Formats: sequence, C-alpha cells, structure tokens
Amino acid sequence: MPNSTNWRLYADNKDAWYDMLNDCAAAKESIVLEQFIFMNDEFGQKMLNICANRAAEGVEVRFLWDAAGSFTFWGSNVAEDLRKKGIELVFWKTLVPGYFSLVNFRSWYFRNHRRTLVIDGKVGYTGSLCVDDRFKNWRDTNVRVEGTVVSQMKNAFERMWARARQQNKLPKRILLPRLAEFKYVTNYPTPGRRQIYSGLLKALRQAESCIYITTPYFVPTHRLVRTIKAAAKRGVHVRLIIPEKSDHYAVDLAARAYFHSLLQAGVQIFLYSGNMIHSKAIIVDGTWATVGSMNLDSASLLYNFEANLVTTNDRFANELAEHFITDLKDSKPVNAAEWQNRFFLEKIPEILIRLVTRFL
Repeated sequence: MPNSTNWRLYADNKDAWYDMLNDCAAAKESIVLEQFIFMNDEFGQKMLNICANRAAEGVEVRFLWDAAGSFTFWGSNVAEDLRKKGIELVFWKTLVPGYFSLVNFRSWYFRNHRRTLVIDGKVGYTGSLCVDDRFKNWRDTNVRVEGTVVSQMKNAFERMWARARQQNKLPKRILLPRLAEFKYVTNYPTPGRRQIYSGLLKALRQAESCIYITTPYFVPTHRLVRTIKAAAKRGVHVRLIIPEKSDHYAVDLAARAYFHSLLQAGVQIFLYSGNMIHSKAIIVDGTWATVGSMNLDSASLLYNFEANLVTTNDRFANELAEHFITDLKDSKPVNAAEWQNRFFLEKIPEILIRLVTRFL
C-alpha cells in the first residue's frame, strides 16, 4: 500500500514543543488536545495563550486533561476562565474515582494517560511528552504526522471526549484498511480492548531478528515478560533500554526484579545514564514500530487509557531504530554475571517489591 503519511520524529522536547506551538498558531478550524499532565508553567502558558488567540478568531479549541495528572488545576477556576476565552476544558474523571472502595483499590487507575494533539484534523502529534517544563530536558520520543491516520487520532479524541462528558452514544470508531501502514491504536482497560498490548504481543511472537525496547517504567505482565524471554531464547536479538534512575524509585526497584531471568534468557539490558529517558518506543525486525503514551508496566498495559502510533513502514521503523542506537551511547550494559553475584542484601528490596509489581 503506498505511503500516504508524512512524519517527523523528535528526540528533543524543545523542538517538539516549538512545532506544536507553531501548528496551533496556524490553526484555522480546530485544535483538540488530550493530555495526562498539563502544567501552567512556561510552555503551558504559551500553549494557553496561543489557543486563546485562535479561539478569539473563531477556531474551535477543546482540551481534555486527566484530573490526576493535571491535579494542580483540579478544583480551580481554570475551566471557567478558559471558557470565557472560548476554550472548552473537560477533566477526565475526578481526582479520586467515585467508584473507589477499600476492596478494589485498582479503581484508582483507569486514568486517561494519552497524549493527542490534532490541528484542523490534518496535523497530529503523539508521543511521551507532557505539558510540563520539568520535561524540557528529558529524553522523550514524539512524532508529528500528516495523512489518513490523523483522522483516526481525531476520532480517538472524540470518543474519549464523549466518555468524559458521560454521553450515552459514542462517535463511531474509524477503522483504517487492514494494510494501512500507519494506525492510531488505543488501549481500553477492559478485556478484549487492549489493542496496543495485544498487537505488541503478536509482533514480539513473530519477531525473527531483533527487538529494540525503550521504556521509562518496566514492570511487565507475566505474559509480556514470558514473550520477551521466549523471543531471546529462539535467537532474536533483544535489547532493552530503561533509565538508570527514573522519577519513581519503587518502579526502578520493580524493574530490577526482572533482570536476572531476562539476562539468563539472553536479553541485553542497558541503563540510560543521561537525562531522564521517558521515551516509549519499540521496534521489531525493522518492519514494525510503535511510539506513543504506553509504558511497559501494569498501569499502562492493563488499567489506563493509552494511545500509540503503530506502523509497518520500514523507513519509520529504521529511523526510530537510529534513535535507539544513539541512546545506547549514553547507556551502560548490565553484566549478567555481576548482577547475579551481587551481595544478598542488595537483592532484598527487589524480592520484596515483587509483592506489589502488578499494581505498578
């Protein structure tokens, strides 16, 4: 199928922010922004000002923010203030879910973790970047796309918008042709609708030569870790990059609880030692790739609403693989023998954290 999609990949967040602001400033019809974290700092204020200016010129502007991720706005007058400027803001759920119970504490999850920005229904952005100056120097992967997949991105936003407003009828889902090279795939926290997760498992099972994984938080499900180890055992070259130190100490411990079995299976693990690596990207055999909001932890894989660009375009996959190879230069390999021979006391926290890994 001919490629009808143009893209630009970003390894620098400041470059991604710059283009996002420029595209929003040029909007003539609509701007929709779905974000997990939106902070009213330097970049956030620039985004709000530009969108307010476009709204004053008649552009439809809608924001969908998660109440937990964007908690600094929760309970404030920001929604009313933006409405006066012509911008409609809806929060996804409340800060504390109403269906919370002591028995089912997983109901704290089901957050909207997606990052979707669509301008005029023609230009789309997704990736791991949030609207937060804290991310300015982090190592994220983001992508700007133009083409038929943008209609799917806008449709995914519209469906979540309807859910957030508790509308009984959702817009009909847009499905691109089965052979379309680029698709915007979503995860819903219900069995049978975790499409990114199931697609990833299928791609890993079919891998023949190489798998490159970059994720900030690695607390995989049993099924995922078995699939990764099985690929390595059948001779697939599996490489995994995670942060040497992330912004969540407990998650770092949990990730290390999997190191021994992964290394024994032949997986190569690298600890990124530059700025916090927050990229969420996977490449399989140079022919399948995905980038977006989904981490490889239980929260993302099972409990949150996620969205990823998934492609079978080999040029895109190889370009993303080049980013991975560059990141290896700032990463340290984990030696299997040294890891196994650590002093026993060093291993105790990793043993204890296993009790709660399915909730991380």
